[in-house]
Amino acid sequence: MGVQDTSQPSGGSPSEVMLRLTSGLLVASAIYAVVKLGVPDLIGDEAKTALELAEATGTHEPSLYRFLSTLVSIDLLTRDANDQFALTPVGATLRKDVPGSLRAWALSQLDKEHFRAWGDLLHTLKTGETAFKHQYGMDVWQYRAQHLEQSQLFDESMANLIGVFNQALLESYDFSSVQTLVDIGGGNGSLLINILKHHPQVKGILFDSPHVAEGAVAHITEAELSDRCTSIGGDFFVSVPSGGDMYLLSRVVHDWDDEQSVAILKNCRRVMSPDHKLLLVERVIPAQIDSAPKSQSILKSDLNMMVMVGGQERSEAQFAKLLDASGFHLTRVIATRSVMSVIEAVPD
Repeated sequence: MGVQDTSQPSGGSPSEVMLRLTSGLLVASAIYAVVKLGVPDLIGDEAKTALELAEATGTHEPSLYRFLSTLVSIDLLTRDANDQFALTPVGATLRKDVPGSLRAWALSQLDKEHFRAWGDLLHTLKTGETAFKHQYGMDVWQYRAQHLEQSQLFDESMANLIGVFNQALLESYDFSSVQTLVDIGGGNGSLLINILKHHPQVKGILFDSPHVAEGAVAHITEAELSDRCTSIGGDFFVSVPSGGDMYLLSRVVHDWDDEQSVAILKNCRRVMSPDHKLLLVERVIPAQIDSAPKSQSILKSDLNMMVMVGGQERSEAQFAKLLDASGFHLTRVIATRSVMSVIEAVPD
């Protein structure tokens, strides 16, 4: 695979670019702190002074003022002549209940569990073992099962991404011929609910670990889809529900290595007929890697899979090989306007 020549990068000298890159920890820490304090929701649509925000958050006003001023420099806030701070469109994505919210995603990706694991990246590079497991003595799924607050935050963060990706998926793939859609590893049901709302003829089955599936019931009920959608708990390494004519796995197989992914996909194949379809919604590593935002996003995610869970992002050829080993044939890969692609396959 080719790599773009970055010996003369735009935006300054190579040293200046490297200085910006090494400040990433500071930026990430600042984003986490502003969300944990609840500042974006406190500001909302009305500018606030540092004093008002300090009183509301129980923080030291002079320190908070300096902190907020730094957020102005990275385009999360603006500051007017009266020293009032307001959200930029980018900063507004850190509010809780707004379209396109990434609040839960920011908290999930920048929490202490991620920081501790990423601080041990060298262990993964030297041994191949996930840094998370090395640090916590268990894999991330076992950890979340024991820390339900973190599990809930993870589900909320996945729902945040659905808010970014689901419209692109609906624009790119036609679900009108589907009768029953089974969403394997469907989390809190955000994606499945969105599909069912756009396609009234489709029935849905959500399948995830028992505590996750139980939590999804409330979302399905709130969406008034209980008559068309059920939520089932179980273990997709053991079996998956039958009864669907399409099986959907959105950002599931990238969490697992090839052997584990094949085990999941084979369980799907066992309950599918030749005329059924399988959809994977995943990032696809491009044949030509460059420094474009899409390539960066995909490769950063691949590194995150390596550090946190032991999974990986894959190329089209790797997906074809994975599907072939599971009893499927890859029929097409559909790029969407988001970083995600739709990988369609049918049983052999």
